[in-house]
Amino acid sequence: MPNDTRISGFILMGFSAVPELQTVCGLFLLVMYLEVIVSNLLIITLITLDLKLQTPMYIFLKNLSLMDIFFISVPIPNFFINSITHNNSISVLGCALQVFLMTSFASGDVFVLTAMSYDRYVAICCPLHYETIMSSGNCVLMVGVSWATGILFGTLYTAGTFSMPFCGSIVIPQFFCDIPSLLRISCSDTLLVIYTSFGIGLCLGMFCIICVVLSYFYIFSTVLKIPTTKGQSKAFGTCIPHLTVFSIFITTACFVYLKPPSHTASIADSLFSVLYTVLPPALNPVVYSLRNTDVKCALWSLQKVLCPRGSLQLRVQNICPWYSASHFTTKFGNY
Repeated sequence: MPNDTRISGFILMGFSAVPELQTVCGLFLLVMYLEVIVSNLLIITLITLDLKLQTPMYIFLKNLSLMDIFFISVPIPNFFINSITHNNSISVLGCALQVFLMTSFASGDVFVLTAMSYDRYVAICCPLHYETIMSSGNCVLMVGVSWATGILFGTLYTAGTFSMPFCGSIVIPQFFCDIPSLLRISCSDTLLVIYTSFGIGLCLGMFCIICVVLSYFYIFSTVLKIPTTKGQSKAFGTCIPHLTVFSIFITTACFVYLKPPSHTASIADSLFSVLYTVLPPALNPVVYSLRNTDVKCALWSLQKVLCPRGSLQLRVQNICPWYSASHFTTKFGNY
């Protein structure tokens, strides 16, 4: 017989039952969190201030960075506070808020990354029609749909999960509230609502994956027709980082949400949970922007305004004119 006592809160197991080790993990994730926040805020600031970066490619990057900031800000600060206070409890309302926000921003990330793959497809396979297809209106529409769809998924999953009563164990073997663990401690006779939401999410997730795969199939087919090896390497260089981050995000998300739930956290579970929440937001600024010459020029220009120096101005002049003269074509962009 299950225990029908209604649950008023949960216990987030975290990484270790040893308080000192839990504190060390909290400090480590706090350092990673601050790095992610600073780097993504820098990208958002540069794209906002520099008029040369007001293109569809950078609009997607700006929204991706914003979603990454919101996404990582949901579990990490709460875990750090818990690790310092040695209090791993979380209320039902707080857990529901975590589920809603993380699901919303994770879903939004997937749709923005899918839009970015389509942007690369149009830029490489249909360069003459790029400005028409990826107009400012269409770009804003794609971004708006990504945000709205993410919020819709967050609402569906949260409403479906917390419309059910919980009983039994209150321990969640994660450092954040995840849906598989919550489903395991549900004492509802029917899970129709949550499984319907899950089915819709799985179908749309597969749709996004298929769109990305098809985009890169046509991209690689077009790139392989470029006669020079140099041209091929430049074109591949605009796509491989995006494909890498998309693959990492999808793989870690599947491991966290599609694995059979358990009451005991393994090292692999904890590792993939950290990779899922920290790695994609940390990698995005590096692989998409900080290695991009356009963004480097914008960064040096901003530094010149904030800290004017003669040597810095000379360095900007040495970088940007060379880049403008040697950039192989704007139609391929730089991811």
